Amino acid sequence: MSLDLVPIWTLILGMAVFFYVLLDGFDLGGGILFGLAPDASSRNTIMNTIAPIWDGNETWLILGGLGLLAAFPLAFAIIIPAVYFPILVMLLALIFRGVAFEFRLRDAEDKTFWDRAFCYGSAIAIFAQGMVLGTFIQGFQVSGRQFAGTSFDFLSPFALLTGVALLFGYGLLGAGWLILKTEGDVQSAARRHARICLAGVVLAIGIVSIWTPFMSESIAARWFSWPNIALLAPVPLAAAAVAWLTWRALGNEAQVTPFVGAIGLFVLSYIGIAISLYPMIVPHHFTLWQAASSERTQAFLLIGTLVLLPVILMYTGWSYWVFRGKVRSDIGYD
Repeated sequence: MSLDLVPIWTLILGMAVFFYVLLDGFDLGGGILFGLAPDASSRNTIMNTIAPIWDGNETWLILGGLGLLAAFPLAFAIIIPAVYFPILVMLLALIFRGVAFEFRLRDAEDKTFWDRAFCYGSAIAIFAQGMVLGTFIQGFQVSGRQFAGTSFDFLSPFALLTGVALLFGYGLLGAGWLILKTEGDVQSAARRHARICLAGVVLAIGIVSIWTPFMSESIAARWFSWPNIALLAPVPLAAAAVAWLTWRALGNEAQVTPFVGAIGLFVLSYIGIAISLYPMIVPHHFTLWQAASSERTQAFLLIGTLVLLPVILMYTGWSYWVFRGKVRSDIGYD
């Protein structure tokens, strides 16, 4: 009797995407708020909060992409052609953002240009990721085992909505991170921005939650048939409670709760998407098992993944532990 490795690879792939969204989310969100900072001192403080950890977050993106290619090649062959353009834009924006990050420290004469490039690169990368998410949720045109749509199928109202929604979501994560890591004027500004972003996130979650069931009868049945509606009701109720607690925390001196609340909203949104689509990996067409590679391939790749994954987790945890504490523009970490 052989071991079914599909659930294990699903967990690995889901974890890679989730860690990327959380870790690079507040990093990219901080990039947006960086552009709203009123002075050089505030911008330096924001930059110092993400400088030690920003370049390691893409590791999870690479793991997710390679995991999709290796473990679910059919899904990779259908999904990637549908979102070539937003993925290309995202990668170029991330590259440009990285260049701006380095050059703002070495090119004093054009520092303003590189500061703007860092902010715009962050915003464009976020919006592109949101469009990829929206395109994935709404599904793809498939003929047989091939993508049958066009290169511009991603240009839909729903994908545009999720692009804007992710701007607010990552902005909320970034603001929560700055509240946690800074003090004084930067922290106060982050609280103001967090309230705006939280309102945008709550509105976006509401619109997406209403819109998504209208795009798919299976999703509507998953959420609104009996007894599912009773069993799944705790998810939206928990999201509402977390949003309310986060809003309250932003009105007092809480420094940890806003960031935890932002993470909580992402966790619940992630759970909501999983409930809506599982077990589909190509929505409305192929399940995880139908799109999976051979059992031998999965087993071979799993060996290397199980060796590398703990290393990545330990290094990530170690880097955040080393650079814990508050940050100031003049001396960096206390």
